[in-house]
Amino acid sequence: MAVFMHLLDVLTTPGIIFAAFAGVAWGVVGSSMPGISASIAMALLLPFTYGMQSSMAIVLLASAYFGAEYGGSIPAILIRTPGTNAAAATVLDGYAMKQQGRAGEALGISLYSGILGGIFGLVVLVLLTEPLSRLALAFHPTSYFALGILGLSVIGSLAGENLIKGLMAGVLGLMIAAIGTDPVTGLNRFTFGSPELLSGIPPILVLVGLYALSELMTTASEPAWEKADAGSARIRFPSKAIWKRIWPAQLIGMVVGVIEGVTPGAGGTVAAFIAYNEARRWSRHKDEFGKGAPEGIAAPETANTTVSKTALIPLLSLGIPGTNSTAVLLGGFLIQDLVPGPMLFVQHADIVFDLYVGLGVSVIALLVAGYAFMPPCIWLVNRPKSYLMAFIFALLVSGVYAIEYSLFQVGVALCFGALGYGMRYFRLPFLPMVLGVVLGFLIESNYRRALVLSDGDYSTFVTDPISAGLLAVALLFIVGSFVGHVRGRRKNSKTAQSSEPVQESQIVKGHS
Repeated sequence: MAVFMHLLDVLTTPGIIFAAFAGVAWGVVGSSMPGISASIAMALLLPFTYGMQSSMAIVLLASAYFGAEYGGSIPAILIRTPGTNAAAATVLDGYAMKQQGRAGEALGISLYSGILGGIFGLVVLVLLTEPLSRLALAFHPTSYFALGILGLSVIGSLAGENLIKGLMAGVLGLMIAAIGTDPVTGLNRFTFGSPELLSGIPPILVLVGLYALSELMTTASEPAWEKADAGSARIRFPSKAIWKRIWPAQLIGMVVGVIEGVTPGAGGTVAAFIAYNEARRWSRHKDEFGKGAPEGIAAPETANTTVSKTALIPLLSLGIPGTNSTAVLLGGFLIQDLVPGPMLFVQHADIVFDLYVGLGVSVIALLVAGYAFMPPCIWLVNRPKSYLMAFIFALLVSGVYAIEYSLFQVGVALCFGALGYGMRYFRLPFLPMVLGVVLGFLIESNYRRALVLSDGDYSTFVTDPISAGLLAVALLFIVGSFVGHVRGRRKNSKTAQSSEPVQESQIVKGHS
Protein backbone atom coordinates (compact mmCIF):
# COMPACT_ATOMS: atom_id res chain seq x y z
CA MET A 1 0.00 0.00 0.00
CA ALA A 2 2.86 2.37 0.80
CA VAL A 3 4.38 1.70 -2.62
CA PHE A 4 1.07 2.44 -4.32
CA MET A 5 0.68 5.70 -2.43
CA HIS A 6 4.23 6.75 -3.32
CA LEU A 7 3.52 5.91 -6.97
CA LEU A 8 0.35 7.98 -6.88
CA ASP A 9 2.25 10.84 -5.25
CA VAL A 10 4.95 10.79 -7.94
CA LEU A 11 2.44 10.61 -10.79
CA THR A 12 0.60 13.61 -9.40
CA THR A 13 3.85 15.57 -9.08
CA PRO A 14 4.14 17.78 -12.18
CA GLY A 15 7.92 18.01 -11.88
CA ILE A 16 8.66 14.34 -12.60
CA ILE A 17 6.22 14.15 -15.49
CA PHE A 18 7.53 17.41 -16.97
CA ALA A 19 11.13 16.18 -16.65
CA ALA A 20 10.30 12.92 -18.43
CA PHE A 21 8.54 14.67 -21.32
CA ALA A 22 11.19 17.41 -21.59
CA GLY A 23 14.03 14.88 -21.52
CA VAL A 24 12.50 12.70 -24.23
CA ALA A 25 11.65 15.73 -26.36
CA TRP A 26 15.19 17.08 -26.15
CA GLY A 27 16.67 13.63 -26.79
CA VAL A 28 14.57 13.17 -29.93
CA VAL A 29 15.20 16.67 -31.28
CA GLY A 30 18.87 16.79 -30.29
CA SER A 31 19.89 13.42 -31.69
CA SER A 32 17.99 14.08 -34.91
CA MET A 33 20.81 16.48 -35.75
CA PRO A 34 23.70 14.43 -37.19
CA GLY A 35 26.71 14.52 -34.90
CA ILE A 36 24.71 15.02 -31.68
CA SER A 37 24.79 11.55 -30.13
CA ALA A 38 22.89 10.45 -27.03
CA SER A 39 25.83 11.19 -24.74
CA ILE A 40 26.31 14.66 -26.25
CA ALA A 41 22.59 15.45 -25.99
CA MET A 42 22.79 14.52 -22.31
CA ALA A 43 26.01 16.47 -21.79
CA LEU A 44 24.29 19.57 -23.16
CA LEU A 45 21.70 19.24 -20.39
CA LEU A 46 24.17 18.70 -17.56
CA PRO A 47 24.94 22.35 -16.72
CA PHE A 48 21.23 23.14 -16.50
CA THR A 49 20.55 20.45 -13.89
CA TYR A 50 22.29 22.55 -11.22
CA GLY A 51 19.70 23.79 -8.77
CA MET A 52 17.09 21.30 -9.95
CA GLN A 53 15.40 18.90 -7.55
CA SER A 54 17.41 15.64 -7.56
CA SER A 55 14.67 13.35 -8.90
CA MET A 56 13.79 15.78 -11.68
CA ALA A 57 17.42 16.13 -12.76
CA ILE A 58 18.03 12.38 -12.91
CA VAL A 59 14.75 11.67 -14.71
CA LEU A 60 15.51 14.47 -17.19
CA LEU A 61 18.90 12.99 -18.12
CA ALA A 62 17.73 9.36 -18.21
CA SER A 63 14.72 10.27 -20.37
CA ALA A 64 16.97 12.21 -22.73
CA TYR A 65 19.08 9.06 -23.10
CA PHE A 66 15.99 7.05 -24.03
CA GLY A 67 14.66 9.68 -26.43
CA ALA A 68 18.02 10.14 -28.12
CA GLU A 69 18.35 6.45 -28.91
CA TYR A 70 15.15 6.71 -30.93
CA GLY A 71 15.83 10.17 -32.36
CA GLY A 72 19.03 9.01 -34.02
CA SER A 73 16.95 6.89 -36.40
CA ILE A 74 15.21 9.94 -37.93
CA PRO A 75 18.20 11.27 -39.93
CA ALA A 76 19.33 7.68 -40.49
CA ILE A 77 16.11 6.95 -42.38
CA LEU A 78 15.61 10.32 -44.05
CA ILE A 79 19.10 11.45 -45.07
CA ARG A 80 21.21 8.30 -44.62
CA THR A 81 23.15 9.93 -41.76
CA PRO A 82 22.74 8.28 -38.34
CA GLY A 83 22.13 10.73 -35.52
CA THR A 84 23.64 8.28 -33.02
CA ASN A 85 26.21 5.53 -33.42
CA ALA A 86 23.57 2.87 -32.69
CA ALA A 87 21.40 4.18 -35.54
CA ALA A 88 24.12 3.24 -38.03
CA ALA A 89 22.52 -0.21 -38.28
CA THR A 90 19.15 1.41 -39.06
CA VAL A 91 20.61 3.20 -42.08
CA LEU A 92 21.02 -0.07 -43.98
CA ASP A 93 17.30 -0.74 -44.49
CA GLY A 94 15.73 2.49 -43.27
CA TYR A 95 17.13 4.64 -46.07
CA ALA A 96 16.34 1.92 -48.60
CA MET A 97 12.69 2.04 -47.53
CA LYS A 98 12.75 5.83 -47.84
CA GLN A 99 14.02 5.53 -51.42
CA GLN A 100 11.06 3.22 -52.10
CA GLY A 101 8.65 5.90 -50.87
CA ARG A 102 8.07 4.12 -47.54
CA ALA A 103 9.72 6.64 -45.20
CA GLY A 104 6.57 6.98 -43.05
CA GLU A 105 6.38 3.22 -42.61
CA ALA A 106 10.08 3.03 -41.68
CA LEU A 107 9.68 5.81 -39.11
CA GLY A 108 6.65 4.05 -37.67
CA ILE A 109 8.51 0.74 -37.29
CA SER A 110 11.38 2.59 -35.61
CA LEU A 111 9.07 4.41 -33.18
CA TYR A 112 7.01 1.43 -32.08
CA SER A 113 10.02 -0.85 -31.86
CA GLY A 114 11.67 1.76 -29.67
CA ILE A 115 8.62 1.92 -27.39
CA LEU A 116 8.51 -1.88 -27.12
CA GLY A 117 12.23 -2.02 -26.27
CA GLY A 118 11.80 0.73 -23.69
CA ILE A 119 8.98 -1.12 -21.90
CA PHE A 120 10.86 -4.42 -21.83
CA GLY A 121 14.12 -2.78 -20.74
CA LEU A 122 12.35 -0.98 -17.89
CA VAL A 123 10.84 -4.23 -16.60
CA VAL A 124 14.27 -5.89 -16.61
CA LEU A 125 15.81 -2.84 -14.91
CA VAL A 126 13.32 -2.96 -12.04
CA LEU A 127 13.58 -6.74 -11.60
CA LEU A 128 17.38 -7.05 -11.70
CA THR A 129 18.57 -3.89 -9.96
CA GLU A 130 16.65 -4.32 -6.72
CA PRO A 131 18.18 -7.71 -5.73
CA LEU A 132 21.67 -6.31 -6.18
CA SER A 133 20.85 -3.50 -3.77
CA ARG A 134 20.46 -6.00 -0.90
CA LEU A 135 24.25 -6.13 -0.67
CA ALA A 136 24.26 -2.45 0.34
CA LEU A 137 24.45 -2.90 4.09
CA ALA A 138 27.37 -5.35 3.84
CA PHE A 139 29.71 -2.92 2.04
CA HIS A 140 32.74 -1.58 3.93
CA PRO A 141 35.72 0.57 2.78
CA THR A 142 37.46 -2.60 1.55
CA SER A 143 34.39 -3.49 -0.50
CA TYR A 144 34.17 -0.02 -2.04
CA PHE A 145 37.87 -0.15 -2.91
CA ALA A 146 37.38 -3.51 -4.63
CA LEU A 147 34.31 -2.13 -6.41
CA GLY A 148 36.42 0.72 -7.79
CA ILE A 149 39.08 -1.74 -8.96
CA LEU A 150 36.36 -3.77 -10.66
CA GLY A 151 35.26 -0.62 -12.44
CA LEU A 152 38.79 0.05 -13.68
CA SER A 153 39.20 -3.57 -14.73
CA VAL A 154 36.60 -3.17 -17.46
CA ILE A 155 38.90 -0.68 -19.21
CA GLY A 156 40.24 -3.61 -21.21
CA SER A 157 36.81 -4.27 -22.69
CA LEU A 158 36.24 -0.54 -23.28
CA ALA A 159 39.56 0.03 -25.01
CA GLY A 160 38.53 -1.27 -28.41
CA GLU A 161 41.30 -2.82 -30.47
CA ASN A 162 44.21 -1.17 -28.66
CA LEU A 163 44.58 -2.13 -24.99
CA ILE A 164 47.57 0.19 -24.48
CA LYS A 165 45.59 3.25 -25.59
CA GLY A 166 42.76 2.31 -23.25
CA LEU A 167 45.15 1.99 -20.33
CA MET A 168 46.76 5.32 -21.21
CA ALA A 169 43.35 7.01 -21.15
CA GLY A 170 42.50 5.34 -17.82
CA VAL A 171 45.77 6.47 -16.20
CA LEU A 172 45.20 10.00 -17.51
CA GLY A 173 41.80 9.97 -15.80
CA LEU A 174 43.36 8.84 -12.51
CA MET A 175 45.89 11.67 -12.75
CA ILE A 176 43.09 14.20 -13.21
CA ALA A 177 41.26 12.72 -10.21
CA ALA A 178 44.35 13.33 -8.04
CA ILE A 179 44.15 17.10 -8.55
CA GLY A 180 42.86 18.95 -5.48
CA THR A 181 42.97 18.21 -1.77
CA ASP A 182 44.27 14.95 -0.33
CA PRO A 183 41.24 13.04 1.09
CA VAL A 184 43.09 12.00 4.28
CA THR A 185 45.79 14.56 5.09
CA GLY A 186 44.10 17.62 3.56
CA LEU A 187 47.27 18.67 1.68
CA ASN A 188 47.02 20.35 -1.72
CA ARG A 189 48.06 18.32 -4.74
CA PHE A 190 48.78 19.51 -8.30
CA THR A 191 46.87 22.77 -7.83
CA PHE A 192 49.81 24.93 -9.03
CA GLY A 193 48.79 27.60 -6.54
CA SER A 194 45.32 28.01 -8.06
CA PRO A 195 42.52 28.25 -5.48
CA GLU A 196 39.98 27.15 -8.11
CA LEU A 197 41.61 23.70 -8.19
CA LEU A 198 41.51 23.06 -4.43
CA SER A 199 38.26 21.14 -4.75
CA GLY A 200 39.49 19.24 -7.80
CA ILE A 201 38.13 19.28 -11.34
CA PRO A 202 34.36 18.67 -11.43
CA PRO A 203 33.47 15.64 -13.58
CA ILE A 204 30.89 17.73 -15.43
CA LEU A 205 33.65 19.83 -17.02
CA VAL A 206 35.44 16.68 -18.15
CA LEU A 207 32.25 15.22 -19.61
CA VAL A 208 31.14 18.39 -21.40
CA GLY A 209 34.61 18.98 -22.81
CA LEU A 210 35.32 15.43 -23.94
CA TYR A 211 31.96 14.55 -25.42
CA ALA A 212 30.23 17.75 -26.49
CA LEU A 213 32.94 20.32 -27.27
CA SER A 214 35.29 17.86 -28.98
CA GLU A 215 32.41 16.58 -31.11
CA LEU A 216 31.58 20.12 -32.18
CA MET A 217 35.19 20.66 -33.22
CA THR A 218 35.12 17.45 -35.25
CA THR A 219 31.70 17.99 -36.83
CA ALA A 220 32.51 21.56 -37.83
CA SER A 221 35.25 20.29 -40.16
CA GLU A 222 32.98 17.77 -41.94
CA PRO A 223 30.93 18.48 -45.09
CA ALA A 224 27.29 19.52 -44.83
CA TRP A 225 24.68 16.81 -44.64
CA GLU A 226 21.90 16.03 -47.08
CA LYS A 227 18.53 17.80 -47.06
CA ALA A 228 15.45 15.96 -45.81
CA ASP A 229 12.10 15.88 -47.59
CA ALA A 230 9.48 17.01 -45.09
CA GLY A 231 6.62 15.68 -47.21
CA SER A 232 7.64 12.03 -46.85
CA ALA A 233 8.39 12.23 -43.11
CA ARG A 234 4.97 11.37 -41.71
CA ILE A 235 4.91 8.45 -39.32
CA ARG A 236 2.61 5.60 -40.33
CA PHE A 237 1.40 2.92 -37.95
CA PRO A 238 2.71 -0.51 -39.06
CA SER A 239 0.09 -2.77 -40.66
CA LYS A 240 -0.99 -6.11 -39.20
CA ALA A 241 1.10 -7.98 -41.77
CA ILE A 242 4.19 -5.95 -40.86
CA TRP A 243 3.64 -6.61 -37.15
CA LYS A 244 3.55 -10.36 -37.79
CA ARG A 245 6.74 -10.10 -39.78
CA ILE A 246 8.80 -7.96 -37.39
CA TRP A 247 7.89 -9.38 -33.97
CA PRO A 248 10.62 -12.11 -34.08
CA ALA A 249 13.18 -9.42 -34.91
CA GLN A 250 11.91 -7.30 -32.03
CA LEU A 251 12.20 -10.27 -29.68
CA ILE A 252 15.80 -10.76 -30.80
CA GLY A 253 16.46 -7.07 -30.22
CA MET A 254 15.08 -7.26 -26.67
CA VAL A 255 17.20 -10.28 -25.73
CA VAL A 256 20.35 -8.79 -27.23
CA GLY A 257 19.58 -5.44 -25.59
CA VAL A 258 19.43 -7.01 -22.13
CA ILE A 259 22.69 -8.92 -22.57
CA GLU A 260 24.60 -6.02 -24.06
CA GLY A 261 23.10 -3.48 -21.66
CA VAL A 262 24.47 -5.17 -18.54
CA THR A 263 27.83 -5.85 -20.19
CA PRO A 264 30.35 -3.02 -19.61
CA GLY A 265 31.69 -1.56 -22.83
CA ALA A 266 28.97 -2.94 -25.10
CA GLY A 267 26.16 -0.40 -25.30
CA GLY A 268 23.60 0.40 -27.95
CA THR A 269 25.92 0.37 -30.96
CA VAL A 270 27.13 -3.19 -30.38
CA ALA A 271 23.61 -4.32 -29.48
CA ALA A 272 22.12 -2.78 -32.63
CA PHE A 273 24.55 -4.48 -35.02
CA ILE A 274 24.35 -7.85 -33.24
CA ALA A 275 20.55 -7.69 -33.28
CA TYR A 276 20.59 -6.76 -36.97
CA ASN A 277 22.87 -9.67 -37.79
CA GLU A 278 20.83 -12.17 -35.75
CA ALA A 279 17.56 -10.91 -37.24
CA ARG A 280 18.97 -11.51 -40.71
CA ARG A 281 20.23 -14.94 -39.68
CA TRP A 282 16.78 -16.10 -38.50
CA SER A 283 14.66 -14.24 -41.05
CA ARG A 284 12.77 -15.90 -43.87
CA HIS A 285 13.52 -12.87 -46.04
CA LYS A 286 17.33 -12.77 -45.90
CA ASP A 287 17.59 -11.45 -49.44
CA GLU A 288 15.65 -8.30 -48.57
CA PHE A 289 18.10 -7.13 -45.90
CA GLY A 290 19.93 -4.04 -47.06
CA LYS A 291 17.17 -3.41 -49.61
CA GLY A 292 14.37 -2.28 -47.31
CA ALA A 293 13.56 -5.15 -44.93
CA PRO A 294 11.31 -4.04 -42.02
CA GLU A 295 13.19 -6.44 -39.72
CA GLY A 296 16.37 -4.49 -40.45
CA ILE A 297 14.82 -1.50 -38.66
CA ALA A 298 12.88 -3.31 -35.93
CA ALA A 299 15.78 -5.38 -34.56
CA PRO A 300 18.40 -2.62 -34.02
CA GLU A 301 15.85 -0.04 -32.84
CA THR A 302 14.41 -2.44 -30.26
CA ALA A 303 17.92 -3.37 -29.13
CA ASN A 304 19.29 0.13 -28.61
CA THR A 305 16.23 1.40 -26.71
CA THR A 306 16.32 -1.72 -24.52
CA VAL A 307 19.97 -0.91 -23.78
CA SER A 308 19.00 2.65 -22.78
CA LYS A 309 17.20 1.07 -19.82
CA THR A 310 19.28 -2.03 -19.01
CA ALA A 311 22.57 -0.10 -19.15
CA LEU A 312 21.41 1.59 -15.95
CA ILE A 313 21.63 -1.72 -14.05
CA PRO A 314 25.44 -1.73 -13.49
CA LEU A 315 25.35 2.04 -12.92
CA LEU A 316 22.66 2.00 -10.24
CA SER A 317 23.68 -1.23 -8.52
CA LEU A 318 27.49 -0.99 -8.70
CA GLY A 319 28.18 2.60 -9.67
CA ILE A 320 30.00 1.48 -12.83
CA PRO A 321 29.04 3.23 -16.11
CA GLY A 322 29.37 0.81 -19.01
CA THR A 323 28.59 3.26 -21.83
CA ASN A 324 29.33 6.87 -22.67
CA SER A 325 25.73 7.87 -21.98
CA THR A 326 25.65 6.26 -18.55
CA ALA A 327 28.96 8.01 -17.79
CA VAL A 328 27.23 11.33 -18.46
CA LEU A 329 24.30 10.20 -16.30
CA LEU A 330 26.80 9.40 -13.56
CA GLY A 331 27.94 13.01 -13.80
CA GLY A 332 24.32 14.05 -13.24
CA PHE A 333 24.18 11.95 -10.08
CA LEU A 334 27.40 13.51 -8.78
CA ILE A 335 26.10 17.02 -9.44
CA GLN A 336 23.20 16.20 -7.10
CA ASP A 337 25.62 14.83 -4.47
CA LEU A 338 24.37 11.31 -5.13
CA VAL A 339 26.75 8.36 -5.51
CA PRO A 340 25.33 5.50 -7.57
CA GLY A 341 26.06 2.12 -6.08
CA PRO A 342 24.90 -0.12 -3.26
CA MET A 343 24.23 2.63 -0.73
CA LEU A 344 22.02 4.57 -3.14
CA PHE A 345 19.16 2.15 -2.45
CA VAL A 346 19.59 2.61 1.29
CA GLN A 347 20.11 6.36 1.53
CA HIS A 348 18.05 7.55 -1.45
CA ALA A 349 15.57 4.79 -2.25
CA ASP A 350 12.92 7.41 -3.03
CA ILE A 351 15.03 8.84 -5.86
CA VAL A 352 15.49 5.37 -7.38
CA PHE A 353 11.74 4.84 -7.25
CA ASP A 354 11.14 8.25 -8.83
CA LEU A 355 13.57 7.29 -11.59
CA TYR A 356 11.64 4.10 -12.30
CA VAL A 357 8.37 6.02 -12.52
CA GLY A 358 9.95 8.72 -14.66
CA LEU A 359 11.30 6.12 -17.08
CA GLY A 360 7.82 4.63 -17.30
CA VAL A 361 6.40 8.04 -18.17
CA SER A 362 9.17 8.48 -20.74
CA VAL A 363 7.77 5.58 -22.76
CA ILE A 364 4.46 7.44 -23.12
CA ALA A 365 6.37 10.64 -23.80
CA LEU A 366 8.22 8.97 -26.69
CA LEU A 367 4.93 8.09 -28.35
CA VAL A 368 3.83 11.73 -28.13
CA ALA A 369 7.21 13.17 -29.12
CA GLY A 370 7.55 10.78 -32.05
CA TYR A 371 4.55 12.39 -33.71
CA ALA A 372 4.68 15.94 -32.36
CA PHE A 373 8.38 16.66 -32.86
CA MET A 374 8.87 15.29 -36.36
CA PRO A 375 8.42 18.72 -38.07
CA PRO A 376 10.98 20.44 -35.77
CA CYS A 377 13.41 17.59 -36.38
CA ILE A 378 13.11 17.98 -40.14
CA TRP A 379 13.49 21.76 -39.82
CA LEU A 380 16.69 21.34 -37.78
CA VAL A 381 18.16 18.83 -40.20
CA ASN A 382 17.64 21.33 -43.04
CA ARG A 383 19.38 24.23 -41.24
CA PRO A 384 22.93 25.19 -42.28
CA LYS A 385 25.33 23.18 -40.19
CA SER A 386 27.49 26.19 -39.32
CA TYR A 387 24.53 27.93 -37.66
CA LEU A 388 23.59 24.85 -35.64
CA MET A 389 27.14 24.26 -34.43
CA ALA A 390 27.53 27.90 -33.40
CA PHE A 391 24.24 27.80 -31.48
CA ILE A 392 25.15 24.58 -29.65
CA PHE A 393 28.60 25.94 -28.79
CA ALA A 394 27.06 29.10 -27.30
CA LEU A 395 24.57 26.96 -25.37
CA LEU A 396 27.38 24.85 -23.92
CA VAL A 397 29.58 27.76 -22.89
CA SER A 398 26.68 29.66 -21.28
CA GLY A 399 25.59 26.51 -19.46
CA VAL A 400 29.07 25.86 -18.05
CA TYR A 401 29.41 29.51 -17.00
CA ALA A 402 26.03 29.40 -15.24
CA ILE A 403 27.19 26.59 -12.93
CA GLU A 404 29.27 28.84 -10.68
CA TYR A 405 29.55 31.99 -12.83
CA SER A 406 33.22 31.17 -13.33
CA LEU A 407 35.21 31.91 -16.47
CA PHE A 408 37.89 29.60 -15.07
CA GLN A 409 35.53 26.65 -15.37
CA VAL A 410 34.68 27.67 -18.93
CA GLY A 411 38.40 27.63 -19.69
CA VAL A 412 38.79 24.19 -18.09
CA ALA A 413 35.90 22.82 -20.18
CA LEU A 414 37.45 24.27 -23.35
CA CYS A 415 40.80 22.66 -22.43
CA PHE A 416 39.12 19.29 -22.10
CA GLY A 417 37.39 19.92 -25.42
CA ALA A 418 40.80 20.40 -27.05
CA LEU A 419 42.08 17.31 -25.23
CA GLY A 420 39.09 15.33 -26.48
CA TYR A 421 39.75 16.50 -30.03
CA GLY A 422 43.32 15.27 -29.74
CA MET A 423 42.14 11.97 -28.27
CA ARG A 424 39.80 11.50 -31.23
CA TYR A 425 42.70 12.15 -33.60
CA PHE A 426 44.91 9.55 -31.89
CA ARG A 427 41.94 7.18 -31.38
CA LEU A 428 42.09 7.17 -27.60
CA PRO A 429 38.78 6.04 -26.05
CA PHE A 430 36.93 8.45 -23.76
CA LEU A 431 35.20 6.06 -21.38
CA PRO A 432 38.37 4.67 -19.70
CA MET A 433 39.41 8.25 -18.93
CA VAL A 434 35.97 9.07 -17.51
CA LEU A 435 36.15 5.95 -15.35
CA GLY A 436 39.54 7.07 -14.04
CA VAL A 437 38.21 10.54 -13.18
CA VAL A 438 35.08 9.22 -11.46
CA LEU A 439 36.55 6.19 -9.68
CA GLY A 440 39.88 7.74 -8.69
CA PHE A 441 38.61 9.33 -5.47
CA LEU A 442 36.52 6.25 -4.57
CA ILE A 443 39.53 3.95 -4.88
CA GLU A 444 42.08 6.16 -3.13
CA SER A 445 39.91 7.27 -0.20
CA ASN A 446 38.57 3.80 0.62
CA TYR A 447 41.97 2.18 0.15
CA ARG A 448 43.49 4.48 2.75
CA ARG A 449 40.51 4.25 5.11
CA ALA A 450 40.67 0.45 4.99
CA LEU A 451 44.36 0.50 5.89
CA VAL A 452 43.71 2.93 8.75
CA LEU A 453 40.97 0.68 10.16
CA SER A 454 43.15 -2.44 9.85
CA ASP A 455 46.33 -0.79 11.21
CA GLY A 456 48.09 -1.21 7.88
CA ASP A 457 47.17 -4.88 7.39
CA TYR A 458 46.84 -5.47 3.63
CA SER A 459 45.17 -8.85 4.14
CA THR A 460 41.96 -7.00 5.03
CA PHE A 461 41.21 -6.71 1.30
CA VAL A 462 41.04 -10.51 0.90
CA THR A 463 39.58 -11.46 4.29
CA ASP A 464 36.45 -9.43 3.54
CA PRO A 465 34.37 -11.87 1.41
CA ILE A 466 32.69 -9.15 -0.69
CA SER A 467 36.02 -7.45 -1.38
CA ALA A 468 37.67 -10.76 -2.23
CA GLY A 469 34.84 -11.68 -4.61
CA LEU A 470 34.92 -8.33 -6.41
CA LEU A 471 38.72 -8.45 -6.74
CA ALA A 472 38.47 -11.99 -8.15
CA VAL A 473 35.95 -10.82 -10.77
CA ALA A 474 38.22 -7.87 -11.58
CA LEU A 475 41.13 -10.28 -12.09
CA LEU A 476 39.02 -12.34 -14.47
CA PHE A 477 38.18 -9.19 -16.46
CA ILE A 478 41.84 -8.23 -16.69
CA VAL A 479 43.02 -11.70 -17.73
CA GLY A 480 40.15 -12.09 -20.18
CA SER A 481 40.84 -8.73 -21.81
CA PHE A 482 44.56 -9.49 -22.11
CA VAL A 483 43.94 -12.93 -23.62
CA GLY A 484 41.36 -11.50 -26.03
CA HIS A 485 43.75 -8.80 -27.26
CA VAL A 486 46.58 -11.33 -27.69
CA ARG A 487 44.32 -13.61 -29.73
CA GLY A 488 43.17 -10.68 -31.82
CA ARG A 489 46.75 -9.72 -32.65
CA ARG A 490 47.63 -13.28 -33.60
CA LYS A 491 44.58 -13.54 -35.81
CA ASN A 492 45.39 -10.26 -37.54
CA SER A 493 49.01 -11.31 -38.09
CA LYS A 494 47.92 -14.65 -39.59
CA THR A 495 45.49 -12.85 -41.89
CA ALA A 496 48.23 -10.48 -43.02
CA GLN A 497 50.66 -13.37 -43.67
CA SER A 498 48.09 -15.35 -45.66
CA SER A 499 47.34 -12.33 -47.85
CA GLU A 500 50.99 -11.67 -48.74
CA PRO A 501 51.47 -14.66 -51.12
CA VAL A 502 48.28 -13.70 -52.97
CA GLN A 503 49.51 -10.15 -53.46
CA GLU A 504 52.94 -11.37 -54.64
CA SER A 505 51.39 -13.79 -57.13
CA GLN A 506 49.20 -11.02 -58.50
CA ILE A 507 52.24 -8.78 -58.90
CA VAL A 508 54.22 -11.52 -60.72
CA LYS A 509 51.24 -12.27 -62.95
CA GLY A 510 50.88 -8.59 -63.75
CA HIS A 511 54.55 -8.27 -64.78
CA SER A 512 54.41 -11.41 -66.92
